[in-house]
Formats: sequence, structure tokens, C-alpha cells
Amino acid sequence: MKKFWAVMVARNKEFLRDRASLGWNLFFPVLVLFGFSFISSGNQATFKVAVLGGVPTSADRAEFYDTHHVQFVAVGSLDEAMRKVGQHRFDMLIDPGESPRYWINSSSSKGYLVERVLWGSSPPGHYHKETVEGREIRYIDWLIPGLLSMNMTFSAMFGVGFVMVRYRKMGVLRRLKATPLSAFQFLSAQVASRLILIVGATVLVYVGSNLILHFQMVGSYFSLISIFLLGSVCMVSLGLLMAARTASEELAGGILNLVTMPMMFLSGVWFSLDGAPGWVRGIAQALPLTHINDAARAVMTDGASFAAVLPDVAVLAAMTMVFLALGAWTFRWE
Repeated sequence: MKKFWAVMVARNKEFLRDRASLGWNLFFPVLVLFGFSFISSGNQATFKVAVLGGVPTSADRAEFYDTHHVQFVAVGSLDEAMRKVGQHRFDMLIDPGESPRYWINSSSSKGYLVERVLWGSSPPGHYHKETVEGREIRYIDWLIPGLLSMNMTFSAMFGVGFVMVRYRKMGVLRRLKATPLSAFQFLSAQVASRLILIVGATVLVYVGSNLILHFQMVGSYFSLISIFLLGSVCMVSLGLLMAARTASEELAGGILNLVTMPMMFLSGVWFSLDGAPGWVRGIAQALPLTHINDAARAVMTDGASFAAVLPDVAVLAAMTMVFLALGAWTFRWE
């Protein structure tokens, strides 16, 4: 434990003394968050309507489904779609079955307008109206879990990956190899050090931004912190795997970008994947950042319990074990 502790403390001091990296990890996500909060504060021109089972394709389908500036999203779960209507994430939910009906949020201005369009493009009395109550989730409320997760990802992978490559390139790992320090002690100290720094920076960013923007937090902080802890370990493990053998900083940067860029755009950080093609959602489910986002978002905006997000937690735990095992197996001092 003394060797493990010495390496972890040294790595923490190295990071804290690097003022540029410290400032980037603390202030960049805050700037992005405030930027998107300002941009999304205006009115949006498009509408999103959920259709249970998919948009009808028969010849007698309503003229409403050809309305411009309305995105129709096929949904399979009535309860899940009604929950999103309550949160203003869908402006309307339509069930075009044998007894057509639709749901809107009684406090949604967009739902009111889409309802008027539906009435004007459908026969009178064709649809039965039902209402859903719920609190609106602002875009910034929806964004904050993904932004925190993305910041954790970049901090974990680039913070660990580039450090390992730099150590190897400068001969630090070669010198450590001659000491009684084992590879397991060294790698575990790197994981623990980066985990402490990531969680600390995430808490500071969350608390500081929340004092001004007042995020919606419905669920348990214990569940949220547990998800972020496991997600951080998973991302650090992936960063170690990417840098297990690499000795070139240029190659390491290319590999890390190759891994992080798809996660940034396909994991639901900036926009919802509702309505995306099936193959896109399939790729997203293979990315660890997707499961961090989904679990954290469910806790923060839906009040989900830890048991409710266990499927995402189980996937993250399995990925972490695979990344750690492969990273330890392929790791080389030189």
C-alpha cells in the first residue's frame, strides 16, 4: 500500500501543479454549459410528435402526417412516451389505432399549436383527446448529465492516455520497471488518482453551475454519484487500454480521438437519439458513454432509483472488467 499511495499522491500533485490542465477541466464544461443555456433560451420552431407503433403507411392515413416542420417519432412504449409528453420532450403523442386518440401536456404551448394543426387536418371528432400533466424539462436540465459525463470521458481518457504515453516516451516507465513497484500497483494508482480528480472536478462543476442555473434533480444523489464513479472507472480503464503499448503521442492522440469522437456524437450528449435509425441506436448501445448518460439522465430528470438503472450499471461494470483485463494483459513498461 505504501508504493500504491506514493504513486497516487505523486500523480495527484503532478495534475494539480499543471494549472492549464486544472483550469481546462474546471472551466471548459462551465463555459459550454452556460453557452448552451443561452442558445436554448429562445423559442424553437420545430415540433416533435410521437406516434405509437409508427406513422401509418396506408392510403387512408391522415393529412396531418405530411405536415412540414413536424418530426414524427415512432415509439413502442405508451407509458414511456406519455412520460416524455409530461416532460415536454414530445409535444404530442398519437395512437392511430382502431380508436384514434392523442395526448398533449395541458401546460405546453407547443402541444396547443400541434393540436390545432391536427384538428385542421383531420375529420371532426376523429381523434379522442387526453391530457398529461408534468413539469417541463428545459434543454439545460436534459443537457447537464451528458455534459458532465462527456467531461469525465475526456478527462479520463486523455488525462490517463497521454500521461502513460509521455511516461513511456520519456523513459519514466523504464525506470519504474527497475523498482519494486509492480504493474498492478502502478496501474491501480493511476486509476485511483484520476478517479479522485475526476469526481472532485465534476462535483465542483455541478455545484458551481447549479447555484446559477438551478438544474432539475429529482432522484437520489447517492445513485448519481455511484453512476459517475463507475463511469469514471470505466473511462479510465478504457484510456489505460488505449495507451497500454503506444509510445507515440501523435498515435495516441489519433487513437483517443477515434474512440472519443463517436461517443461524443452518438451517445446522446447533445441531442436525443429518439427517431434515429435503428443501426445508429445499436452502435450507441455499444458505447460506454451512452449508458452513463442514460443512467444519470434517468436519475436526474425522471427520479429513477438505482435498481431502475441496474441494466446500464451492469453493462458499465462488465465493460470496466473487460477494459481492465485487456489493459493489464497488453501493458508494457517499454
